Amino acid sequence: MKARVEAFRHAFRGARVLVTTQPHAKFHAVASLVVVLAGFWCKLTTLEWALIVCSISIVWLSEAMNTALEFLADEVSLEWRERIKHAKDVAAFSVLAAAIGAATIGVLVFTPYVFGRS
Repeated sequence: MKARVEAFRHAFRGARVLVTTQPHAKFHAVASLVVVLAGFWCKLTTLEWALIVCSISIVWLSEAMNTALEFLADEVSLEWRERIKHAKDVAAFSVLAAAIGAATIGVLVFTPYVFGRS
């Protein structure tokens, strides 16, 4: 049981590192809070909440993996290396793709609440 508790400590420490060192993670934190508050205000359905929670989770997952890859790449070499640059660029794209997907889902979910159901 102690090992499991320690694993959670490591995970929460990782979350703290992510949010305190990455400006985009701070933006994601604010955006996540705004979307969740808007969801409560709009009284989303269970399915709508599932879409929102999945979207938020995928963005956070992408941001965390991108940051982890960047930390590892910078540890391997601070010199410019084309393959490391490509790896970082691809990881950054994963965050962009997740954010675009989440924004699209947000528009689909919240538009009827903002403009009325048709």
